[in-house]
Amino acid sequence: MSSHFLKPSLANVLLITSLVGAVPADAHHAFSAEFDADQPVEVKGVVTKFELVNPHSWLYLDVKGPDGTSTNWGFEFGAPFSLKQKGLTKKGLPAGTEVSIKGYRAKNGKSFGYAVTTSLSDGRSYQTGGAQDAPNAGGVAGAAQ
Repeated sequence: MSSHFLKPSLANVLLITSLVGAVPADAHHAFSAEFDADQPVEVKGVVTKFELVNPHSWLYLDVKGPDGTSTNWGFEFGAPFSLKQKGLTKKGLPAGTEVSIKGYRAKNGKSFGYAVTTSLSDGRSYQTGGAQDAPNAGGVAGAAQ
């Protein structure tokens, strides 16, 4: 038996490597993996940072509690391209902008959530979520804890 048959060709090695490398790109999480549809949240605060990154953008804001202490919340938004299609760009939410967010709290109970709608003090409102399995904005109500 020749050892020629036991050596993988360069083309086969590249094919296998590209297939193995593509698996993580397909491992996209669903809304239900991180967020709790039974824990609606509504917060009002001031933007500290807006990250337009794939696959999910993130908005961070300082939210004042009833006792006056401030907690920095992070909310997952949809992909940058889908936000741009809705008219929301980084320039539209600079640090210092006051916003109200309706969404759902993270399963871990920390100050993170999934934003369904984001409203600005001037009356503009955006659908900022992008997960296909997320509940819609109509069922969101509640208060931050």
